[in-house]
This record gives sequence, structure tokens and C-alpha cells, in this order.
Amino acid sequence: MKQQANLIRAGQVIEHDGNRWTVLKQQIITPGKGGAFIQVEMRNLKTGNKTNERWRTADTVERLTTEEKEYTYSYTDGINLVLMDPDTYEENHVRADLMGDAAPFLQDQMVLTVDLVEGDPIGIRLPPSVTLEVVEADPVVKGQTASSSYKPAKLSNGVKTMVPPFIEAGERIVVRTEDGSYVERAKG
Repeated sequence: MKQQANLIRAGQVIEHDGNRWTVLKQQIITPGKGGAFIQVEMRNLKTGNKTNERWRTADTVERLTTEEKEYTYSYTDGINLVLMDPDTYEENHVRADLMGDAAPFLQDQMVLTVDLVEGDPIGIRLPPSVTLEVVEADPVVKGQTASSSYKPAKLSNGVKTMVPPFIEAGERIVVRTEDGSYVERAKG
């Protein structure tokens, strides 16, 4: 489906120079002289290489339709994740690097959303938050108030994050899978 370049948004998949690209960032630039153009940072779906491309805002690009499918994570087999289709119980092998920085938050039997273009997986999204145990937390500095600052802590998956002073080692907390930031104490 053709669309104008100025309608390109992060997360879309486009076809350019015979390759499929996922859009990471886009920015419309209006120079003092001449027409506006759009600068797009994108990643090649096959090779993983990144590039920047510029189009005039009136140019058209080929946008590919993506579909979402939910899978249940079973286990990791080398560089692939083995995912089970909850409808057919078939196993599918998907490259683990499609998860990006969210990989440490992957948990057994987690429901993942896989983005597909013509049946090919192009991205994996985890649930927005997970519950993890704090394995290390710095002691509270005397006189530090709860609202003044967070302290460093290490989670059971090895990720370091900042937590409020009242959180101690051994507690379970909810963190965002997007950036590992603290959300709240786990209930129950």
C-alpha cells in the first residue's frame, strides 16, 4: 500500500530498494530554504543493519501490512525462541534478537505478541510489565526521604534498576519491560 513519506511512523514496516525495513524513528525537517523533508532511521529486517534515509514529504513509499499474533514462550534454543501457537499447539522458531533490549525480562510461559509481515516475524513484544524479585538493594541513607531519590537495586534477572528507599532485597516488585523502571511493589 502506497503512502506519503510524511505519514511514516515508528513501528511501521516499509519496502525500499528491494528490502523490508522497520521504522525506528522519523523526523520532519523544515530547512530555512527549500521544501520540507522527512528523515527516517530504519533497520533492515533480514540483516539487522540500520540506515538513515531522507524523502521529500510528497514522495510515496510502499508500506507493508503487519499482523499481530500471540504466542506462548516455551524455551530458548540457541539464537531462537521456541514459541507455541495457543490455537494449534504448533512450535515456531523465532530469532531472539527481534526482542531487542527487553530480552532479560522473558519468563517461562509468558504470552508474547509477534508482529508478522506476510507470515515472517519482524518483531516481538513482551507484556508491558513483569514481577521480579530484588536480589540486591543498597541500604537507605539516613535522612533520605522517600520522595527525594531512588537507590540502585539488582533484580533476579540481572538487570539493574532504581527503586524507592523502602524497597529491600527479597521483595518482589513490578517493573516495565520497556526500560526496566520500577512501577510498584508486587501485590500478594
